[in-house]
Amino acid sequence: MATALLSSPSSHLLRSTSSSPSSLSWFHRTWSIRIWNNYAFPVTTRMDTKRRRNLVCAAKQEAEDAFKKTVEVDRLIETLKNASDKELQKLVVENILAFNEGFWIRLAARTDTCKSDDDKQDLEELASSVMTIVDRVVHKTNEKIESATDVLKGILRPVVNEVEEICWPPRDPNALNLMEKEVNQREQEGQLDEGFLAEVNAQLRQAKEDKDKPGLEAMLQKVLQLYASRVLSKRSYAMKGNEVLKAEQCLEEIIKAPESEWNKVLIDHLSGGKGDISPDELYATIKKRIERTLIRTEGGSYQQRIIVEFLKGIQSRTEEIAQVLQGKP
Repeated sequence: MATALLSSPSSHLLRSTSSSPSSLSWFHRTWSIRIWNNYAFPVTTRMDTKRRRNLVCAAKQEAEDAFKKTVEVDRLIETLKNASDKELQKLVVENILAFNEGFWIRLAARTDTCKSDDDKQDLEELASSVMTIVDRVVHKTNEKIESATDVLKGILRPVVNEVEEICWPPRDPNALNLMEKEVNQREQEGQLDEGFLAEVNAQLRQAKEDKDKPGLEAMLQKVLQLYASRVLSKRSYAMKGNEVLKAEQCLEEIIKAPESEWNKVLIDHLSGGKGDISPDELYATIKKRIERTLIRTEGGSYQQRIIVEFLKGIQSRTEEIAQVLQGKP
């Protein structure tokens, strides 16, 4: 269990090596008797030997304790690595006292000794996520946490006018930039959790059923796109050693670009257009990113569904542009 990871080494491991008053008086009596009997070995030699033995035992005990603490930290790191986003938040809260200087030093050491770039990125992303959650727990303890509806309203505020008229695309060109900044800030603060994503999906489903609010539907779709883009942009696979993987670089450029610019990015990179990446290469790259998403997110979660749908949207657009570039109707 996660809570067990916080348990400290048993108290019996650290025993005092000092002598009690009664034992000291016993040594004095023994010393006097042995002087009278001309005992060959002074008692000071026996005491020095015992002191040295105690020092060796203490040093050995300290090494054992340090090893046990390292094992505990490694166990916690592995548990956090394998947790879904929802489980990660719960684990961090339950083990909040474990994230001390020793934890971060050990995590940094493991990151530096990773044998693959992928493993290194996993630990770097874990460190970032844990730091964000710890920071939120510390700073939000005595604050009122906004509801999912309030968070959504805050994100939509830049694109909704004072009378709450829904206009899409927004009349102010800068409104989308402000909306994106709001999404990034709230995601960094951990407010875009499963509850928030469920709220957006519920609002979107209602807008589709009503069929009389196309502006709201497009607005909510944009929120989900910005969220997926934000999450996917945290990790880059464009470099493999010193080699640039062009298909990965192209996909990451599309992920970060507004949907209105996808066509241009694809034409600039695909063969048949201005680039030299075959559609099949980009399809394989998108498929690999979907597989990674399925592995790293909780099965059936809103987060998993939204990110996969976003990547499939990029795949569909790629297929459309590839057909145009190949002269197919």
